[in-house]
Amino acid sequence: MRRPPFRSPSRLWRRGAPAALALAALTLTTAPATATPPRPGGHCARLAHLRVPGAEHQQAVCLGELTTAGTVASGHTDPADWAGLTPKDLAVPSGVPGIQIDGYFPDTSTTNTNHGWKHDAQFVIRMPDRWNGGLVIAGTPGNREQYANDRAIADWVLARGYAYAATDKGNTGLAFHRDGSAPGDAIAEWNDRVTQLTRAARATLAQRYHRPPTRTLVTGMSNGGYLVRWQLENHPELYDGGVDWEGTLWRADGPNLLDFLPPTLRAYPVYAAGGEGAARAREEMHAAGFPAGSEFLWPYHHKVYWDLTQRIYREELDPGYDGAAEAGTPYCATGTPGCDADYDYATRPDEVRRAVQKIALTGRIGKPLMTLHGTLDALLPIGRDSDVYARMVREAGRGRLHRYYRIEGGTHADSLVDAFPDRLRPLTPCHRTAFTALEGWLTEGHRPPTSGTVALPAGQDPVTLANTCSLDTGRPAGIRS
Repeated sequence: MRRPPFRSPSRLWRRGAPAALALAALTLTTAPATATPPRPGGHCARLAHLRVPGAEHQQAVCLGELTTAGTVASGHTDPADWAGLTPKDLAVPSGVPGIQIDGYFPDTSTTNTNHGWKHDAQFVIRMPDRWNGGLVIAGTPGNREQYANDRAIADWVLARGYAYAATDKGNTGLAFHRDGSAPGDAIAEWNDRVTQLTRAARATLAQRYHRPPTRTLVTGMSNGGYLVRWQLENHPELYDGGVDWEGTLWRADGPNLLDFLPPTLRAYPVYAAGGEGAARAREEMHAAGFPAGSEFLWPYHHKVYWDLTQRIYREELDPGYDGAAEAGTPYCATGTPGCDADYDYATRPDEVRRAVQKIALTGRIGKPLMTLHGTLDALLPIGRDSDVYARMVREAGRGRLHRYYRIEGGTHADSLVDAFPDRLRPLTPCHRTAFTALEGWLTEGHRPPTSGTVALPAGQDPVTLANTCSLDTGRPAGIRS
């Protein structure tokens, strides 16, 4: 069922920023100092009776704090997993006691080393004592693990009374493509693991609270946003709605990252070298999808994201391109045999498109979806991603279920706002505003603001910008055809 397991790959790319690379992973303990014994009928009631359906292993603990205000110290999160995803000025809520269950579903791959388990399909479920009746499911971004959304998403929804569950998607790390028996299997497993966790978490909540959740929402960023789209297209019966935060777009006929990253890898070195070819190379970068005005972000993304992203996802979906080599040659020069800078998705064999079709999106969402994407995203450019997906939703006849907000000045990783506070804005507070708007849409019938471009506010201090966002568009979305 799975490709042979491998030993602990590097986590450098998934942590997202050079400053974050030195962060060491925490090893979770089974009896942290802050754990508190459950009281019958009170705090953490029914702890000993909770069983996650389908789990091969689980450990449940009663915590005085489920947010990162407490779980960092207690060892019930991994700061390395969420490093680089949020701005430094983001407020951290607290005051959420309850139950946390960590565990894993049956699987044969071993890339996730949290808890010392060396076992994939790990999950975390958090159930606050003061429950609002809702459940939030989160798929992780990049190739990170189950704690990746703890600061960006879990803290905030837990403080609002939601239960929260997340999965590592069944494989992690830079060599995730070794999982599965055929091209595309590793990514397809991500979708299956989110579905599996959603069903198991709903049943676990019914044990804990004596009733099933009244509302189940799914959300995530980047690869996690892709999972939101896929779930609402393929399993709308499990959810009431979702918030998609710059989700990755996969389409067999494109666009997808395998057709816009190779020209980027060819053009950027010429642009960076300057000289007479620089102006032409800049035009080629713009044609690949990276908008004018995003140039200041290109050096970082060339160093951290573009080359590695192209190679490992190409290896997952088209392993035959470079023969026996695995995931190509880093930063190879164009003309080098098997170089990913020369990869041409349009000319690859039909079997490659069949592998992409296995994970492709259609736009046929079955429940309300809020989509956010930054106009200065320099990894998944908005014109090659969410602009296209919004059109797909409309063409599928599902536009009434969709709202799409183009966030001016937003980029792919919110931590970059700290490096460029005068040019960027974080998407985290906009995600929270969209989530709140979705709640009103579902529970009270309040229509969210019209789809469009959210202007970058002028003159706001970084703390305010990191914690507030209005979705008042004020002008058309400018969605490209």
